[in-house]
Amino acid sequence: MLNHIHIWNFAIVEKLDLALDAGLTVLTGETGAGKSILLNALGLALGDRADSDVVRHGADKAEVSVSFDTRHNPAAEAWLKEHELDSADECIIRRTISLNGPSKAFINGKPAPVAMLRELGEMLVDLHGQHEHQSLLKRDSQAQLVDNFADNGSLLKQVAEAFKHWQSLKTEFKRLSQAKSERDSRLDLLRFQVQELEALGLQAGEAERLEQEHKRLSNASQLLGTTERLLQQLSDSDDYAVSQVLSRCQSDIQTLQAMDPALKNIAELLDNAAIQVNEAATELRHYLSDLELDPQQLAHLEQRLTDIHSLSRKHRVEQETLVSLLPELQAELKELEEADVRIEKIEAAIKQAEQAYRKLAEKLTKQRQQAAKQLSQHITDAMQELSMAGGQFAVQLETAETPSATGLERIDFLVSANPGQPLKALSKVASGGEISRISLAIQVCTTQSATIPTLVFDEVDVGIGGRVAEIVGQRLRKLGGNRQVLCVTHLPQVAALGHHHLQVSKHIDGNLTITRIQPLQAEQRIDELARMLGGLEITEQTLSHAREMIERAQA
Repeated sequence: MLNHIHIWNFAIVEKLDLALDAGLTVLTGETGAGKSILLNALGLALGDRADSDVVRHGADKAEVSVSFDTRHNPAAEAWLKEHELDSADECIIRRTISLNGPSKAFINGKPAPVAMLRELGEMLVDLHGQHEHQSLLKRDSQAQLVDNFADNGSLLKQVAEAFKHWQSLKTEFKRLSQAKSERDSRLDLLRFQVQELEALGLQAGEAERLEQEHKRLSNASQLLGTTERLLQQLSDSDDYAVSQVLSRCQSDIQTLQAMDPALKNIAELLDNAAIQVNEAATELRHYLSDLELDPQQLAHLEQRLTDIHSLSRKHRVEQETLVSLLPELQAELKELEEADVRIEKIEAAIKQAEQAYRKLAEKLTKQRQQAAKQLSQHITDAMQELSMAGGQFAVQLETAETPSATGLERIDFLVSANPGQPLKALSKVASGGEISRISLAIQVCTTQSATIPTLVFDEVDVGIGGRVAEIVGQRLRKLGGNRQVLCVTHLPQVAALGHHHLQVSKHIDGNLTITRIQPLQAEQRIDELARMLGGLEITEQTLSHAREMIERAQA
């Protein structure tokens, strides 16, 4: 529901802050006062094309901000959440238009392209009249309205799921068929590649281990010579080995320690050093006993590494990835070898899936046909009451060229506004007033199944009066029982039936023309209706008539 609208320097509105309520709100005012400015500003906030001409004379920027309560609008809340724009059951849209720069748009404080405003706006407000936002003129909205009227929600989901399953099987069949046509050459290659990799028998981490072993064996001579020299220096030289030098140092320090106990720590350090040197020499002897020159093993490692490198380059993968490549190729090989069997199975599954889809889609068609017949008659009857005597409305179901997730047919709203005229698509009806009244008839007949919470009607009462005008007002008030309805009207019969009344007035302030909109209280409403009934001269009789109209409307 639309809660609040703020307009600043828009057209001839300097500043306007307006709170709106549920129910039917009527906007009235003298000709030229700017009754449609509010609707134009709302349309702009919902993504209408921006024009710098709307910036008020003397200002450099115009701004429109609208606030919606989305608690009872699951579609809008889901959309906001999907785009990470949700904000605690509230949606605030702001649009600015500059004289010399591009327009800017924001949803809940975050910048957004105008296309997103349009997409979101169609879930928040339905504008009826000569505006860009007329969801009833769009085929998708017409189909949704018929399905809502027929309570097809659950069946629609089943049809969509069946269609998705059918199409996924067709996609799989196409993929396998293409693979089959290329299968022979691919099979030969895969078999050869799998055989090569299986023969290689590479294990996880093996390449790294082989590299380390190859490095050790290829440097065995240097390792052997240097290790022997180190062992000689540590312990195997009679006079100059480190162990011998340390032993003499230990003997000397023990003699000195007897003279001065302060040398105790140094003596312990030399003891530890001697132990470490002896352990190092022991480890080196063990290492030397295992170290040997093995040209045959080195040659084997080199050949093994060459084979691994060769296959890695051949498959253009890292050595580590070569291990996981084998099961992938084996799986592809198995799939191709079993392609014929799988294709046969999928062909059978496709037929079953298509039958299941068509069974559900045909059930959907029958329910749509029943709903279309009822809806066509209801709306045609409503048109007769709305000064469109002899007019006809028809919901046309035409078989689509191809099945889709939404069924087997296209849905179009056709209308003939006057007797003798052929039925035409609703979008081809020329008169904005006729579109508004037809839209009103549709909304009244489908109000329980409608999903958009706010309806706006402009020019809905063009060319009517008297009893028909009162019927229009009653229909609008009925809509306002469970929807928010805004209606610009020049008819007192319609204005009297509003739950709320806004008066649009124009004032001259020096060289500036300013439009103001204010809510009317009980006595003010009577005065405004009297003006609409009697013009400039308002008599007691006119006031009495106005008062009677309002009292009758509230009864």
